[in-house]
Amino acid sequence: MLLDRARTAYRDWKARPAGFSFARQGVRRTRQTREILLPDTSIKLLSFNIQAGIGSQKFGDYITGSWKHLVAHPRSVETIEQIAEVLSHFDVVGLQEVDGGSLRSRNMNQLMHLASLGDFSFWHQQLNRNLGRLGQFSNGFLSRHQPFEVKDHRLPGLPGRGAILIKYGHPIQPLVVVVAHLALGEKVRNTQLAYLARLLEDYKYVVVMGDFNCRLEHLEASPLASLGLRTVEADSLNTYPSWAPDRHIDHILLSPALQCRHTRVLADCLLSDHLPLATEILVPDEVIAATREHRLPLIS
Repeated sequence: MLLDRARTAYRDWKARPAGFSFARQGVRRTRQTREILLPDTSIKLLSFNIQAGIGSQKFGDYITGSWKHLVAHPRSVETIEQIAEVLSHFDVVGLQEVDGGSLRSRNMNQLMHLASLGDFSFWHQQLNRNLGRLGQFSNGFLSRHQPFEVKDHRLPGLPGRGAILIKYGHPIQPLVVVVAHLALGEKVRNTQLAYLARLLEDYKYVVVMGDFNCRLEHLEASPLASLGLRTVEADSLNTYPSWAPDRHIDHILLSPALQCRHTRVLADCLLSDHLPLATEILVPDEVIAATREHRLPLIS
């Protein structure tokens, strides 16, 4: 009986539409599917550093609330549920500082919980720093559309920084989305940006989003500038700190061939020390045509 239950649990795990990926030095994990689903119109994107549901509200909280990085605070689950309500209005979401299940998250995989509450059909967790019960520091990705490939990349520098590369449509002309969390130091960060530039140089339709830990002018003078990526246009995109935003360090960067609209910072979302950044991109006709012409059979 116990063996049967174990086999059933393993079969269910294999069948689920998402899973864990442990990004270690020299190792890349790839998930692939032959199912191709992409809307013909537009995709709503959101990038959000959720601070593991800690919800700092002032600079003093970094000191007086430092214990929240080790053990769960009374409202941690409620904060994650409020974040899920925000995410539910978007199609593709890139998250940073997600906890995969430890003492500080009440042993709850926050990404899995967000996917369930927000009714996302696809989720992917990139575990970049595994401290056991003290923290499962991760990047996360949620989507209402099925990508055909998801690959983890451990970024150069000390362990703990990573990027998720997601491809939609068809390999002939994909829409590529990258979710990243970069280092604090400029020297290491530029090495990471150079790595991303080499990774993306052959793709026409690219979105790079995440917590870059630097302002736009630094990006414009970084190795990533060689791709010609541009920031989404808006009057003010300051995202940090959430209670008095004066720094634009969370970014959604687009290749020149992509069009966007409705870009904004969700200024009333005071659930983290960062504010979410949102935009909507138009799905290129070339991506749609490639998908239709070369559509692969669905996996049963």
